[in-house]
Amino acid sequence: MIAAALALLSAFGYGISDFVGGIASRRVPALRVVLVSYPVAMVLLGILAVIVGGDITGPAIFWGAVCGVSQAFGVWWFYAALASGPISVVSPLTAILVAAVPVGVGIAMGERPTLVADIGIGIALLAVYLVSRDADDDDVSPHRFTKKVAVLTVVSGLAFGLNFVLIHQAPAEANLWPLLFARISASLLIVIIALASRNLRLPTGLPLKLALAAGVIDTISNVAMLLALHASLLSLGSVLISLYPAATVGLAMVVLKERVTRWQAVGMVLALAAVAMIAVG
Repeated sequence: MIAAALALLSAFGYGISDFVGGIASRRVPALRVVLVSYPVAMVLLGILAVIVGGDITGPAIFWGAVCGVSQAFGVWWFYAALASGPISVVSPLTAILVAAVPVGVGIAMGERPTLVADIGIGIALLAVYLVSRDADDDDVSPHRFTKKVAVLTVVSGLAFGLNFVLIHQAPAEANLWPLLFARISASLLIVIIALASRNLRLPTGLPLKLALAAGVIDTISNVAMLLALHASLLSLGSVLISLYPAATVGLAMVVLKERVTRWQAVGMVLALAAVAMIAVG
């Protein structure tokens, strides 16, 4: 139950962080938002890692650094896909891969969830798709799901899903150090990507404040994610964490007054059912 609670805390945090970062990205290029949020998270994780302590070993550094690479490229490819293709297609496909990759790897590594948990995983994957659906599916959009967008969608989903797999390999006795090494490598890569794409400029005003908030919330989410993955099966914890779109949609309803489709509402109900089944299983 504790692992499930931590996974849900992580999902809730990721959902809020995505919402805040998304609002900031409406005003400035998303990469410039990440240029603030990632280093902020890096500094906070560094402080927490020193306070908590833990063993700084080769595996902790390696798995953390490699995880950071998947995070950086995942963000880059994801926003590139959203910029060129329809959000109503890109978002659900990416979210499903984020959940499916660690589930597949966990089962391949010998994890065997109970039947109730297996059913819960299936329902959760369906819930991720339904909740992530765009509310305006019938709108005519100039953005098309081209082969390039399809490739970007798939590789970003694989990168984000691989993030769970890689950080799960980090030794538990290292505590928060792998998260710090992940953010260090991710931040360095983001700076390089921003420099190469001529986006090496920090936002100002409200976008800067939102980016700072996203960095703080992302830090909390990452800590909860690591603790959840260490306390549960990879195939179970990752699915619960991948329910983060529910929080994003909920905030859009309350703050932006966006309407929610019938299918998104069904997805939220299914998400609650999946949480209960996975927690029990």
